[in-house]
Amino acid sequence: MDPESFKDFAKEMADFIANYLENIRDRRVLPTVEPGYIKPLLPSEAPQTPERWEDIMGDIERVIMPGVTHWHSPRFHAYFPTAQSYPAIVADMLSGAIACIGFTWIASPACTELEVVMLDWLGKMLDLPKEFMACSGGKGGGVIQGTASEATLVALLGAKAKKIRQVKEEHPEWSDTEITGKLVAYASYQAHSSVERAGLLGGVQFKLVDVDAKYKMRGDSLAEVIRQDKEKGLIPFYAVATLGTTCSCAFDRLDEIGPVCNKEEIWLHVDAAYAGSAFICPEFRYLMKGIERADSFNFNPHKWMLVNFDCSTMWLKDPTYVINAFNVDPLYLKHDMQGSAPDYRHWQIPLGRRFRALKLWFVLRIYGVENLQKFIRGHVALAKEFEQLVLTDSRFEIVAEVVLGLVCFRLKASNDVNETLLKRINGAGFIHLVPSKINDTYFLRLAICSRFSEKKDIENSWKEIKLRADEVLEEQSVSK
Repeated sequence: MDPESFKDFAKEMADFIANYLENIRDRRVLPTVEPGYIKPLLPSEAPQTPERWEDIMGDIERVIMPGVTHWHSPRFHAYFPTAQSYPAIVADMLSGAIACIGFTWIASPACTELEVVMLDWLGKMLDLPKEFMACSGGKGGGVIQGTASEATLVALLGAKAKKIRQVKEEHPEWSDTEITGKLVAYASYQAHSSVERAGLLGGVQFKLVDVDAKYKMRGDSLAEVIRQDKEKGLIPFYAVATLGTTCSCAFDRLDEIGPVCNKEEIWLHVDAAYAGSAFICPEFRYLMKGIERADSFNFNPHKWMLVNFDCSTMWLKDPTYVINAFNVDPLYLKHDMQGSAPDYRHWQIPLGRRFRALKLWFVLRIYGVENLQKFIRGHVALAKEFEQLVLTDSRFEIVAEVVLGLVCFRLKASNDVNETLLKRINGAGFIHLVPSKINDTYFLRLAICSRFSEKKDIENSWKEIKLRADEVLEEQSVSK
């Protein structure tokens, strides 16, 4: 493809993207295709000769769009949001054009240095303690991981390396294998599945701690489990506090958990994958009270801060243990500037890394902090609006406190009836929800996800839910 064809292709794609997003309300949220739908639409082998880009553009609607779930529709309320914006899309174009693999500073100095500065910018927006930031002049600093799952695993492996070193100082006769067999980590049983998976990948035991009536992990509950494990000869080394759980957007009591972890010399990692974006607004920072006690902190701008996937930001007060845990240093990766700037290959699981800081830079500059705050506040207001709509109908109940952009609700009926309601809603395809279950109570989750969402969209989604509830309850009445 020559430069002129590229410019024509890119302009056509830009027009397609803008038209798709500005008219996304017109599309059914959930596709109706069956597994395997795409195979009959494509040749059995790759083309031997070049095809025209115009033909590829034509195939987007024919082949791809019928199988797309439209995550950015204002009627998509499943999971948590995944962020997206025009500045981030353009930044990813530039990243793709530069196409560097920034595993060391010398591999692309701009890739590393922009990331350092952007993580400081973002840390200041959150009002993180200065110990987390490179600009403090201390050990701390930030890094962009691919996902919160990676951040949780990286922190666990750093904590594991740190604890093994500490234990060996006291028991030099113990092998790494013996020590690892005694290590135990902790999180709320409401923590994301990736937290428990990090334990499996790290080869350590992971204990899930009970929560209180508001689904929060408390300091006294954690302390009691730690006490019991120490009596059994286990070695507590790592704990994850979740700020904004997936099931119900509950917030573990970081201010209680932190002192327990500090006293027991346990690495405390904070997973704020969804909720962390809200902390750019001062009125939500009470939810991260106690953050100064943490060793590492992570949230996903790619969830709720208009930065396209993947961009999971992580800060460490002392990355030394992570760097040492991952330090494999072949001659071909060495360079003369080692030690004067971070080599981010030591801060992550993979070697290669894209120029992800560009999209953070573009979004922060083109939106500005004020507009990002306005966006977050708008979503929270819409969630509160939906909560009030639910409360106007005595057939429904709110299951968990509405703090940010998630509303958990259900019919005042059996789990089976609520499950039937969800199937009816998703089957109709006008809106998309997913369920959750806590303490054997099945409920529906409605998340405000789209940057296009308005009050009218929430009202229309509620009308759809009520319509399907009418159908289900009428059928239940007839069957009796």
